[in-house]
Amino acid sequence: MVRKRRTELPGGGESSESQEAGGEQGSGAQRPPPQQQKQGGGGGVVQRPPPLQQQHGGGRGGGYEGGGRGYAPQPQYGSRGGYGEVRSLASTSSQTAEPTPQQVAQQIEQISLQQEASSSQVVQLAPASSKWVRFPLRPGKGSLGIRCVVKANHFFAQLPDKDLHQYDVSITPEVASRGVNRAVMEQLVRLYQESHLGKRLPAYDGRKSLYTAGPLPFVTKEFRITLVDEDDGPGGARRERDFKVVIKLAARADLHHLGMFLQGRQADAPQEALQVLDIVLRELPTTRYFPVGRSFYAPIFGRRQTLGDGLESWRGFYKSIRPTQMGLSLNNDMCSTAFIEPLPVIEFVTQLLNRNVSARPLSDADRVEIKKALRGVKVEVTHRGNMRRKYRISGLTSQTARELTFPVDERGTMKSVVEYFWETYGFAIQHIQWPCLQVGNQQRPNYLPMEFCKIVEGQRYSKSLKKEQITALQRVTCQRPSETEKDILQTVRQNAYADDLYAKEFGIKISEKLASVEARILPAPRKMVNGGTVKSWICINFSSDVRDSVARGFCTELAQMCQISGMEFNIDPVLPATSARPDQVERVLKARFHEAMTELQPPGKELDLLIVILPDNNGSLYGM
Repeated sequence: MVRKRRTELPGGGESSESQEAGGEQGSGAQRPPPQQQKQGGGGGVVQRPPPLQQQHGGGRGGGYEGGGRGYAPQPQYGSRGGYGEVRSLASTSSQTAEPTPQQVAQQIEQISLQQEASSSQVVQLAPASSKWVRFPLRPGKGSLGIRCVVKANHFFAQLPDKDLHQYDVSITPEVASRGVNRAVMEQLVRLYQESHLGKRLPAYDGRKSLYTAGPLPFVTKEFRITLVDEDDGPGGARRERDFKVVIKLAARADLHHLGMFLQGRQADAPQEALQVLDIVLRELPTTRYFPVGRSFYAPIFGRRQTLGDGLESWRGFYKSIRPTQMGLSLNNDMCSTAFIEPLPVIEFVTQLLNRNVSARPLSDADRVEIKKALRGVKVEVTHRGNMRRKYRISGLTSQTARELTFPVDERGTMKSVVEYFWETYGFAIQHIQWPCLQVGNQQRPNYLPMEFCKIVEGQRYSKSLKKEQITALQRVTCQRPSETEKDILQTVRQNAYADDLYAKEFGIKISEKLASVEARILPAPRKMVNGGTVKSWICINFSSDVRDSVARGFCTELAQMCQISGMEFNIDPVLPATSARPDQVERVLKARFHEAMTELQPPGKELDLLIVILPDNNGSLYGM
């Protein structure tokens, strides 16, 4: 089976999701507002990846390439925000008459003609150098080796025969959360799909673009949506937010050029068309799983293993539409990454510090480590029954729960957090010597005792992992090709593209069988007649885990094994093996090189071999 293993490791530049965690009244101790204001807030959010921006592989002459992946914010599992009721109003300008279907068709045709005219002008005004560019032809297909057929983790896709349209979407007021944007559009489609949207099921990228398999019955239209957030459960205070949504025709996505490229009659892959197909196929998985970049994770994929320090590995899958020599295909692969375990915060801190936290008070170093690990993590309160309001941690208080006080009314009456929770909820705080979690904004913070908070499931860990955790995560991804094939096929069956409403709407059909690809088993390389020669060599150890005696022993055994294998290998190095810190690599390499050049005779002789022992967790040295 031909495939690439994908392992997502944190710290690779992925951004975090943004969540409005306004200072709602409710779960924790809270400073009263100076005056009553309409409260904002954000429900749970589901992140969607940014539109595809990098170049795809898969030219006519080349083999298939596994694509790179984008990175994105922290996802949340499950529903897209927990919005209950929706009250909305669709309207156009009061002074503008509703266009007839004939007028809409004429306007769409005019836009298409303008695009064709502008594109032809661009071709005519192109620089002379671009007209005469000729791509080098493939020298031919290889013939060496034994021919065979292998299975690849690609699933052939049928190019849809649809008239795709792109619409610009403007949501006011603007919010940074893709989840809120999706909730707005989700409810808009639910209310107006059968009427104003002409029974179309659009695909939305979470930002500014909407795609449909055919024109909508308008060129531009304004909708008004009211979201009612019932995140607190039955009986909770509900927050209403009004949004204005404007949908405007922007362009038509041309699938003809993609078909020409797949037939080898066009040099460049039309990225816009591929992007639309990717967005369509991501719609349904985004609602079912935890999206991270171009991958999707969920506990149902199994192999959920503890990594230590309150982290665990989750399995998932990666997918992307790719143009190949054999046509359009869906690249599907398995992957793993680290998530924060959904533990009570007290238990998470115990694992993080790796000791009995109740034995002695937290030190300043402990507080710094806890704050670093929990900042930005979403938690839910447990002291209010079914009303599990969620908050995002912004920091830790400098005072303990027993010492921390705040005003409880406009007269400035002060109470401690311990007193407040006892009088308001009837709970006695056990860890009174611990700091509280601070949530909400700085102007109106909430204070939550750690023992009444639990980490919300489905939050990817984006910080750097320890080397032991990296090793454990890599071990999870190691499996036999037959096992990987089984997992990939099971993932495709679970996605059920034949029943995907969005795939049906856009006419995309995905095969459930692995693609068969012609391959060749190359003959083994010929054995060298004579062994190589290494007369001058040195060794530098940058790993603190490898003792000097172990490094010297390794070098001696390496020299002996090379001699046994037929090489002429000097058993003694030019300089004794030495150790150095990883942050001094450049200086040490230069110094040892000059020392070796001084020792070598005659002058001008070069080193044959430099052995460098690297630390396990310092990838930066690979670029030296």
